[in-house]
Amino acid sequence: MIAGPARRAIGLEAIAMRKVFGALVALDDVSLKVRAGSFHALLGENGAGKSTLVKCIMGFYQPDAGQVLVDGMERAIRNPKEAAEAGIGMVYQHFTLVPSLTGAENLVVSRPHGRTIIHWAEENRALEAFLDRMPFRAPLDRPVSLLSAGEKQKLEILKQLYLDQRFIILDEPTSVLTPGEADEVLGLLRDMTRRGEVTVLMITHKFREVTAFADDLTVLRKGAFAGRGVVKETPVESMAAMMIGDTPIRERADRVAHEKKPVALDIAGVFADADDGRPALEAINLKIRAGEIVGIAGVSGNGQGALVEVLSGQRPMRLGQLAVHGQDYLPNRASMARLKVFGLPEEPLKNATVPKMSVAENMAFRSFDRPPIASLKYWLSPAPMRKQAEELIAKYRVKTPSPDAPIAALSGGNVQRSVLARELSGDVEVLIVANPCFGLDFASAAEIRAQIMDQRNRGAAVLLVSEDLDEILSLSDRVAVMSGGQITYVEEIGKTDRATIGAHMAGGGH
Repeated sequence: MIAGPARRAIGLEAIAMRKVFGALVALDDVSLKVRAGSFHALLGENGAGKSTLVKCIMGFYQPDAGQVLVDGMERAIRNPKEAAEAGIGMVYQHFTLVPSLTGAENLVVSRPHGRTIIHWAEENRALEAFLDRMPFRAPLDRPVSLLSAGEKQKLEILKQLYLDQRFIILDEPTSVLTPGEADEVLGLLRDMTRRGEVTVLMITHKFREVTAFADDLTVLRKGAFAGRGVVKETPVESMAAMMIGDTPIRERADRVAHEKKPVALDIAGVFADADDGRPALEAINLKIRAGEIVGIAGVSGNGQGALVEVLSGQRPMRLGQLAVHGQDYLPNRASMARLKVFGLPEEPLKNATVPKMSVAENMAFRSFDRPPIASLKYWLSPAPMRKQAEELIAKYRVKTPSPDAPIAALSGGNVQRSVLARELSGDVEVLIVANPCFGLDFASAAEIRAQIMDQRNRGAAVLLVSEDLDEILSLSDRVAVMSGGQITYVEEIGKTDRATIGAHMAGGGH
């Protein structure tokens, strides 16, 4: 445990790191230098090698070549225990706390050399003294299962500081935080780096956080070093260029101004239960007009997923009514086809495809029982199905070896494009999309967002559920915040701001 306030930040350098998995070269001669007492951002798209690099630093993987220097001295790190002994700790994207234990119990049992008998009066006094030295606090007397996501994330960071880890790696640390919580935690850690108490290496894809909090940055691309820089001297456009190379990025169309159009999707008094019987949605009321994007913001787990499931027929309503252009909407395949309701769910490979079926077959899910693919109602014709798939593959720039390849063999971005091609292949009146760009590369994300804006400009009503507030602010006409299974705030994008939305996401707005 930390003995006193005098802690010393450490520097770290990874030199010429190489890691190969079979035919995949995950890291190819990658170097990284993080100054002691600095806040360093590690950028790169999915598959760029960021996770592999930090796992080599942490001792989860052994590199095939390369070395790690800690404060200028070579250090062999064969496992996470040896990383901890070197003063290196990591806060993972998914929580590692024990839910049934209190915050205090989680901290005490995390020590590498535990005691057989724990004297809690003594431990609690030491923990209070520890918290008094910390820049932020988290509840220590409640089970972790009762803490908010923000409190859990703070406790994860406090655990590393409690263990005297002086070089802390943060893996997408704000994905579960409200904007206010994210700014608070990162700001406090940055202050600690400036006092020389700790060094931070942050993996992130959010340029706003890089420009607001980081001192230096390193960029990886396709397993190789792509560039480094001082943040205040590196424009965001240069960061993006280092990340994507010469990959073409589709420009999004300008937002077309619409006269006030009729309500296309009316969600009225909807109640629904979670799998365990507890309320998931309570009195959801929302109207979306034709030619409008309404973004649903909120910390994960506040009912957004249940709302999408209700609208797509995957979760029953207990009470309420749905209507599309004034007609009752029952979320089933026949009603979706008749009222032209389409959707792009989260994790489409799992939720919107049959992975072992071909790209062509997956693209035909909306039309397999209609001419020209179907004749005599049940007889499927493979030639028209393949022709339709070839046209959609070309139009939506889906990269696939062939229409006959299993859709599971495609990259995440191309699965997303394939599903979107299917869902946008007809006239769209209502489009429901959930976290459409999660895990996608820049080019795929730009393509998906451009397609969403195109549908809005053509007059479709779009419900956009996203945990990426920047995505909502960029695409939406109005924003609605969900908290505790209810919609607690609705406003036009031009009449609100990030701080106000964040306050409502945290349950503190009025």
